[in-house]
Amino acid sequence: MSDKVNFGDQLVSPEEKTRKVGEVFSSVARRYDIMNDLMSAGMHRLWKDRFVSRVKPQRHEHVLDMAGGTGDIAFRMAARGAAVTVSDINADMLGVGEERAAKKGIEGLSWSVQNAETLSFADRSFDAYTIAFGIRNVTDIPKALREAHRVLKFGGRLFVLEFSTSDWPGFGEAYEVWADKAIPKIGKAVTNDEASYRYLVESIRRFPKPLEFERMIGEAGFIRTHTETLMGGLVCIWSGWKA
Repeated sequence: MSDKVNFGDQLVSPEEKTRKVGEVFSSVARRYDIMNDLMSAGMHRLWKDRFVSRVKPQRHEHVLDMAGGTGDIAFRMAARGAAVTVSDINADMLGVGEERAAKKGIEGLSWSVQNAETLSFADRSFDAYTIAFGIRNVTDIPKALREAHRVLKFGGRLFVLEFSTSDWPGFGEAYEVWADKAIPKIGKAVTNDEASYRYLVESIRRFPKPLEFERMIGEAGFIRTHTETLMGGLVCIWSGWKA
């Protein structure tokens, strides 16, 4: 592949982006949840609760939680009786999730290292596919969405939770300044890794606008697509169904 893609504000080869993203999450895995609390003032927990309430996981449903890393979404869905496969391209993140599950006494989860663009699962394997704060780190997002469509059963549903752009007057601009100036410094203080958190801020800025991403979901084959905006669009929940 010769085309360049964005790794934050840098232009790199697709292969290099995949490698660099892996390095970012290996670096921050141990302090990932602490940083989430600091960066969102704890709001990420409420966003994740809202997200899972929209997914409505049912007892005995098979759910693929992609980019599931430290287990936050999977734990919530397992509590509702769903059979969850937690997948992530980064083994270090999955390792943290498995340790957290053991400490919490959560059993029955499956853990699998997977690339969202080339899943090893068979066609029509899952009732639902979720990905929370992970899709923007995928090198080829349309390909990952097509893979999500492939592994879902007919009638299966896709749910995506991700940062986007707030249209609240003044708030969006203020958040941009805070994120650009503060988050990398917090990352340096907590994880001794300013560069990784600068990338995360840049990746949010470059993610498609809410309606543009909903269009991408439709182009991957999903119907009844929908965008729910939180905090004026700073965070969004997208959904779609496989017919």
